[in-house]
Amino acid sequence: MEELIYLDTYVVQQDMRIRLPKAILSNLGIDKGKTKLDIYLNSADRVLVLKVHCENGGNQ
Repeated sequence: MEELIYLDTYVVQQDMRIRLPKAILSNLGIDKGKTKLDIYLNSADRVLVLKVHCENGGNQ
């Protein structure tokens, strides 16, 4: 797996929301309320991966 960078720890909310650290706004260049994230699960390692969604299907 690629090297991970720890940002912060948050509790999963009752309605299953998670808060994302503000650092992702500047580091990934995303916009609140506009940018979509793809969610991937690696169940063997118990890891969730969020990737910025690319509308044209390519990698971003």
